[in-house]
Amino acid sequence: MAAQDPFVEHCAELLAGSGRVRVRRMFGGHGLYLDGLFVAIVARGRLYLKVDGETRATFQAAGCAPFVYDGGGREVTLNYWSAPDEAMDSPALMGPWARRARQAALSAAQRKPARRRKPLPRA
Repeated sequence: MAAQDPFVEHCAELLAGSGRVRVRRMFGGHGLYLDGLFVAIVARGRLYLKVDGETRATFQAAGCAPFVYDGGGREVTLNYWSAPDEAMDSPALMGPWARRARQAALSAAQRKPARRRKPLPRA
């Protein structure tokens, strides 16, 4: 992993116990991948983990908040919720939350139809 913002490096280290982490700049922040699955966003000094219908309530019960941004004058909420404060202390404490995010990302990837490439025009 290339040199990053120290907070982004910390987040990557927290997730590393759950798989191979890759960091990529995006959305004015960073995207974090676990074993090729997009599981987290680092933005505005916070780590947001992927949620789905099965995990959202667990994040909400832990006092987490959704990632929200202004999308051209309207509020847009993504399926990424802040990590619990205590989970930010160690990879062991982050482990259960990272596994939830990985499972949510895996479920989303399985529901998404495969993208079909357009055939190249014949010469």
